[in-house]
Amino acid sequence: MKDAKHSESIFRYNLKKELLIGAFLIGMFIILFFMNSEPGSIPAYLNRNDVNAFDRWLMFPHNLMLDNIKYLFLAVALVSPIIVPLAKKIRSKGTWLTYGIMYSQAFIFTLGIRGILKTAIYRYRPYMYFDVTAVARDFHRSFPSGTAVLAFLPATFLSITFSAEFPNSRWKTPVVVVAHTLATAIGATRIFNGTHFLTDVLAGATIGIFLGWLIPTLHKNLE
Repeated sequence: MKDAKHSESIFRYNLKKELLIGAFLIGMFIILFFMNSEPGSIPAYLNRNDVNAFDRWLMFPHNLMLDNIKYLFLAVALVSPIIVPLAKKIRSKGTWLTYGIMYSQAFIFTLGIRGILKTAIYRYRPYMYFDVTAVARDFHRSFPSGTAVLAFLPATFLSITFSAEFPNSRWKTPVVVVAHTLATAIGATRIFNGTHFLTDVLAGATIGIFLGWLIPTLHKNLE
């Protein structure tokens, strides 16, 4: 009888499945490679009244301090999924490999999707409506928030994997709440530092949550 203290992970990798996912990822980046990302001309003036009412009430000029704080919070969020394979109950070479594959796929997916959307959708960042001379190289790539994608991806990935591996753990709810609170805080910094609109962050959060759920679900062992 197998020792319950050393049970296997509920997630598995499968070579055929990984090859299919890999082919899809390659195709996505081929599409991105051929897309035109030129920013075009910079307007002399932008009118805030041209922004939809939902986004207009949360527009701010650029704040460098909040921009820097974002990097610290994001670094913590991105490494948080390592909590699960570190657990003694499921720790093994196979578990590390499976989690490495899953998280890498999810991360690469986010880079590809956000790249395609940012290139296809031309949208000025909020700070441009305050000072068009404060221009970054990607001033026209406001939608969606790539940082929000990268914040909510690990939050959901950690929540899904932790809940699946340890369904009866008293830490399940705290892990889910803390992970998504941190992700929400990161998303908020992108609004208050003038880099993104509310809809940019909401769209990024949706993408991150979806991919954070999708990849572990595709690797879940249902036997």
